[in-house]
Amino acid sequence: MTEQNGQPVEEFATVQAIFVRHRNCLLLRADFSPIFVDYYLNLMQHNNRNAEAEDTMFKRILAFFTLHLVSRPWQEYHAWTFNIKSPMLANYFVSGSSLTEDVVGRVFTEGVREPEKNMLFAQNLRTGKEPQTSVINIAGEDVIGWVEEFYRQSEQRQARAFELEGDTYALLTAQPGADHDWLSELTAQDILEIAEKEETKLLETRKFRFRCGCTVEKILPTLRAMKQDFADLLSEQGYLEASCPRCGAKYKVTADMLG
Repeated sequence: MTEQNGQPVEEFATVQAIFVRHRNCLLLRADFSPIFVDYYLNLMQHNNRNAEAEDTMFKRILAFFTLHLVSRPWQEYHAWTFNIKSPMLANYFVSGSSLTEDVVGRVFTEGVREPEKNMLFAQNLRTGKEPQTSVINIAGEDVIGWVEEFYRQSEQRQARAFELEGDTYALLTAQPGADHDWLSELTAQDILEIAEKEETKLLETRKFRFRCGCTVEKILPTLRAMKQDFADLLSEQGYLEASCPRCGAKYKVTADMLG
């Protein structure tokens, strides 16, 4: 248990998967305070910082991505990369799996290729299966619209995304025989009152935390293979600064560590 503003915060974000009877829809909902706290702690630990607008967008993407994981089978690994031209040029990367109960990600603002349109690259990996990749154009500048468009194009079903009170987010996905008219007209207030207005059943809960698992030992083999490319820099300053591509963690690698 950690604390935020003097209040206890759970170490995990617990996602509830709730079936809405007679509407044939799956509601996924969680308070993401624990994940957001760990995300900021990771930034602070490695002396990283994002602009406020980029942070806000990243947290929304991370929340809806985690809810999406719970809409999928346990054994899958997913990754989303948003290549965004507007409102600000950036790449937003998130990945995770229910098997490890981890989600991770980072914002890239340097060396980003500017696309003609905002794009989403979505990948689904499953042991023993060929990777599945979807590439879709996403209109507008709102994460909620992007997520709903992803479901329409890639998942080929209707979904509604909601940002609720505090750090709580919800995703409602259509199942076979769904009441699409009802789903289309839902408001955030309807989600807050859904237990009173609809017949619901809690199907399962899954717990997630923001965690990468990277270490300097894991990146050394790659750096050793490229040692000659860094020879001048190593000779000049005596070390390299390596950055984890998944979470942005920074590691100082000296010549003796490369062997």
